[in-house]
Amino acid sequence: MDLWFNERNTDTCNLSIKIKNAIYSEKTPFQKIDFYESYDFGIFFTLDGMMMVNEKDEFIYHDMIVHVPMAVNPNIKNVLVIGGGDGGTVRELTRYSNIELIHMVEIDERVVRLCQRYLPQTSSKLEDERVSLFFEDGVKFVKDKKNIYDLILVDSTDPIGPGEGLFTTEFYRDCHRSLNENGILINQHESPYFEEYRVEMLKSHEKLKRIFNICQVYQFHMPTYSSGHWLFGFASKNLHPIRDHKAEEWEKTGLDTRYYNSKIHKGAFALPTYVKDLLESV
Repeated sequence: MDLWFNERNTDTCNLSIKIKNAIYSEKTPFQKIDFYESYDFGIFFTLDGMMMVNEKDEFIYHDMIVHVPMAVNPNIKNVLVIGGGDGGTVRELTRYSNIELIHMVEIDERVVRLCQRYLPQTSSKLEDERVSLFFEDGVKFVKDKKNIYDLILVDSTDPIGPGEGLFTTEFYRDCHRSLNENGILINQHESPYFEEYRVEMLKSHEKLKRIFNICQVYQFHMPTYSSGHWLFGFASKNLHPIRDHKAEEWEKTGLDTRYYNSKIHKGAFALPTYVKDLLESV
């Protein structure tokens, strides 16, 4: 019998992946976690039935959430990651020797522990000596922080369930206060294509524009995310992602990346007209 994983994009559109077997399933106080082995994407895991990470294309997401801000401010030393329980974002951060401190805040410890068991490809650097893990609510974590971080990466799920609070005006204000004068915030910004995701994209962008001096959006192409066209938000107090792009300085790091490069950096901010129009409407 054929086994298929199906994720609903809309009422009339699904992502379907043929799987070899279901590896593990667990219901935590926060969400349902499932791990599968597939033919095309290797091992992947889902939260409440939504694709999070798979072995084949995870490098795209993690390259773009980390290396874009690092190429704007190569002197980043203190980083906060909210979410990112699979460990891929932390893995990419640990490749920079100048980073001194990485705080990772994940509300559901089971996500981290299960990824350490089943996805060592992404979770391999969570025990780096610069990394501190906090298993608590990221919304509460930033409330008492002020002028601490050079970079905050909101590596969140969609704005439902445990991820809902990470898309609020209050949370973005707390992040703004937690950043230093050149601080950068990168947030998972949803997709512009299907309506349900597009609505959340515009809500997030509108809130960030009210709070940060600089607020831009950039794109990447993720085969297993809804529509394949996904966005990150770049928000900063003072640094602009294009005008302050330190391409030559970043290239001197010699990092071997599979998706990100200096031309992709610039091109990612060149959005399709329909997306620009949507973002300018708020």
